[in-house]
Amino acid sequence: MKIMAIDYGDARTGIAFSDISGMIAGETLVVEDWNAQRLAEKLAELYKSRNAGKIVLGCPVNMDGTRGPRAEKSEAMGEMLRELTGAEVIMIDERRTTVDAHRILSQSGKKMKKHKAVVDAVAATLILETYLNSAH
Repeated sequence: MKIMAIDYGDARTGIAFSDISGMIAGETLVVEDWNAQRLAEKLAELYKSRNAGKIVLGCPVNMDGTRGPRAEKSEAMGEMLRELTGAEVIMIDERRTTVDAHRILSQSGKKMKKHKAVVDAVAATLILETYLNSAH
């Protein structure tokens, strides 16, 4: 089953899809939208058009393990996606994924100015890989 992973952001949202076997990360992209409802509709369309079977949504838990406003926004997005797709939406701790994504891009030689365009897709891939590693 293909899995869709999401790194939800205020302006840009990273998306990563697994392969059909649900074993490795494949396609990545970034969707730009400030409006949560409109974004949820775009994400639901991507979910359906890619024939995904499950959604993994990053939940930014605070470093001390508590849930703050960003986690609440992610949980609200998860609920919208459940309603729009009927899919199972799994919330996964995404602490440090964006920091790790910037580190990966820096190590690969990408200039900091170019990070903005792809960092969210890399973060979504890290969320997907975390889920895939825990599920198998």
